[in-house]
Amino acid sequence: MSGVVFGCIVPHPPLLVPDIGRGQDKAISSTIHALESLAKMLADARPETVVIISPHGHSLPDAMGVATCTEIKGDLRSWGARSADLDTSNDLVFVDALMKEAEAASIPLRSIGDRSYNLDHGVLVPMYFLVKGAKGLPLVPLTFSWLSLEEHYAFGRAIARAAARSGRKVAIIASGDLSHRLIPEAPAGYDPQGEVFDKSLVEAVKVWDIRSILDLDPELIERAGECGLRSICILLGVLSESKVAPEVLSYEGPFGVGYLVAACHVQGAAAQGRRKMHPVARLAKDTVECFIVEGKLPKLKATCKEMKERAGVFVSLKKHGQLRGCIGTFEPTQPDVAREVMANAVSSSTQDPRFPAVTAEELPYLEYSVDVLTKPEPVADRKKLDPRKYGVIVEARGRKGLLLPDLEGVDTVEQQVSICCMKAGLRPDEPVKLSCFQVRRYK
Repeated sequence: MSGVVFGCIVPHPPLLVPDIGRGQDKAISSTIHALESLAKMLADARPETVVIISPHGHSLPDAMGVATCTEIKGDLRSWGARSADLDTSNDLVFVDALMKEAEAASIPLRSIGDRSYNLDHGVLVPMYFLVKGAKGLPLVPLTFSWLSLEEHYAFGRAIARAAARSGRKVAIIASGDLSHRLIPEAPAGYDPQGEVFDKSLVEAVKVWDIRSILDLDPELIERAGECGLRSICILLGVLSESKVAPEVLSYEGPFGVGYLVAACHVQGAAAQGRRKMHPVARLAKDTVECFIVEGKLPKLKATCKEMKERAGVFVSLKKHGQLRGCIGTFEPTQPDVAREVMANAVSSSTQDPRFPAVTAEELPYLEYSVDVLTKPEPVADRKKLDPRKYGVIVEARGRKGLLLPDLEGVDTVEQQVSICCMKAGLRPDEPVKLSCFQVRRYK
């Protein structure tokens, strides 16, 4: 199904790039971590085309701009970075659809490059992080004008129609910094209204209050000295007909410029195109959703053969690629795997001591996997273990620790055993009884 599948707001200070920041980027580590999380969210949405709006491209005072050339590229070498080059393709099918929709809506839109286009730092800085979620995808650069906020909003609506018309799944990135006047040392000088502007905009994004953003006081906007409001207004228009779940990932301004990172989840879009869930994983999902929303377990309907045996089970939840909960049982405690899954799904979502209980608002963004364990067997020779194939259990002094196999970042048996000892409250160097097991993993 075509259309807009994801949107986001990103800042673009070159200091974010390590070659340029040279240590100063540590002061904006929250922004960096948020952009890294955003890259995973972008990948999860599975777009086919990425559209990015930048305040620093080849802008026109009385028209929106779009690159119409086949290839686009850019680098930050003039800023001192040799690690942020980007050379990619444009999506001319989408561009053609956008031109037609803008014309139909009487929105001025002109080419800002029909033979070549050099990307600016408003694109290159955020894409330095987001390219991980957009590998191999065409990138369509847009610029805004000095027309009214309402006209930018209308342009966004045309972009949404163009996404549907082109048959593409499209992600929209609104690049822009907020106030440049937050502190006396700020690059544009200090104005106390800069903080007022930023707080107003961030709060409006949190609750997705489109009208309050479009109706911001022009004097407040002028005094804030921002560069990203029009990018955001275009994004608002793009998502105006969508059901959006906003998520502010970070906001900070240590250098006097406001940096906002926010995800705009188009509900239901991230699931499009994914393979069908296995019934075992589907049971975990249904259990969590029913328990969180209704406070009870779902009725257990027809079960597949994998659910009828008895075994230990671990249920893992992830949100935007990050662990959100994982609890399980070494040995079976329920009559069958189905009930083991249900019990551990509830525990993973509500009782993992590392995380708060899952909320109803998070449910659309959770990923589920279920590991069904074989019976543990004693290990006499560690050399026969393989962390990709076998999970391990350590026991000593009445304590046990378990680690599942094939986990990212765990590449050696020594790492497995060390982590298990830590989980069990044991020293890594003390003698332990070691067992191994295998899993069938369902997603």
